[in-house]
Amino acid sequence: MTLHKKSIALLLSGAFLSLAQPAFAQEDEQARRAILELRSQLKQSDMVRNDLASQVQQLQNELRQLRGQLESLGNVGQTQALEARANDDIGPSAQVGDPAEQRAYDAALDLFRAGDYAASSKALANFTASYPASPLAPSALFYEGSSRYANRDFQGSIKTLNEMLASYPKDPKAGDALLVIAGSQLELNNVAGSKATLERTIKEYPGTPAADTAKERLALY
Repeated sequence: MTLHKKSIALLLSGAFLSLAQPAFAQEDEQARRAILELRSQLKQSDMVRNDLASQVQQLQNELRQLRGQLESLGNVGQTQALEARANDDIGPSAQVGDPAEQRAYDAALDLFRAGDYAASSKALANFTASYPASPLAPSALFYEGSSRYANRDFQGSIKTLNEMLASYPKDPKAGDALLVIAGSQLELNNVAGSKATLERTIKEYPGTPAADTAKERLALY
């Protein structure tokens, strides 16, 4: 190649390079901006993720606190059925004239005393179904409701004890029945209902041991 031709080639090459440089520079700038934008989005995403994680942690902490409070109150409520089955509370079986009726009641109550709550709840329910007019019916309903509570059938306990209260509101165990209802409501996380039942116990059965217990438990809410 002659010197003249080489000179022309160099000039053309330089011209192409000078034309290409702005295009390359523009592409580099676009790439740089895209990278910066991506970094910004990633940073924002990390901030959102961290914020959500913080909120989740806070909610978990609050949930643990609420569970701890309910567990503390629940431990108080769980003693109600055990209190009811203490021999001093149950005492000797009431007596009726019909030997078959007496045997059915005694057998059911013996199951309760032995702590076989599933069996006692069924036996006591059978007793009230067989002897609805029995003078032992209110006690049978009370111990059936207490059996269901101790067996963690809280809805069944509430239903049975409400039946007792509706039919025998003046029974000596009526106030205690309300205490067991309050405990069942608490186990079902119905804190407002449990408090209302304790307040009802104080209002409807003032001066009774049940009312005194209700006051003590209300102080824990």
